[in-house]
Amino acid sequence: MATRDQSGTRKTATRKSAPRRSDSQEQDRDRDQDQGQDSGQESREPRRQAPRASAPKRASASRVAAEAARQLLELTGRASEGVTGLERTDDGWTVQVEVVEVRRIPETTDVLALYDIEVDEDGELLGYRRVSRYSRGDTGENER
Repeated sequence: MATRDQSGTRKTATRKSAPRRSDSQEQDRDRDQDQGQDSGQESREPRRQAPRASAPKRASASRVAAEAARQLLELTGRASEGVTGLERTDDGWTVQVEVVEVRRIPETTDVLALYDIEVDEDGELLGYRRVSRYSRGDTGENER
C-alpha cells in the first residue's frame, strides 16, 4: 500500500510476515490438531486408535507364489516361466512352478519342467521336487 508523507514523497508500506514454521513445527501442529490439542479445543474428528497387537497377518497367495518362484531360482538357477498351481495346505502352501530347463531353437522345442514347492505360512521354503519334464510344444494329448 503506497502513501505520501508531508513532503509529498511517496512511501510504500511493507508488511511484516510471520516467521515461517519449520517442517517439524508443522508436523507437531498437525499432530496436535489430530489429537484435539490445538487451541485447547477438542477435535471433532474421531481419534485414531493405535493398532492392536494381534496374530501376525498371513502372507497373501500372490506373495507366497512370487516368493516360492524366487527361492526356486536361487536354488536351481532356473527362472520360472510362471506359476501353474497354488494350493493352501494345513502347514502352508504348495506352489506349482514351470521352469525352462533347456533352451533350444526354436523355442517350441525347449525342455520345461514342473516343480512342486512347499512353503510355510510366511512363504519360507520347506522343500521342492521336480514332478515332470516335457517339451514346450508337447500338448500332452498323447498321454491318454
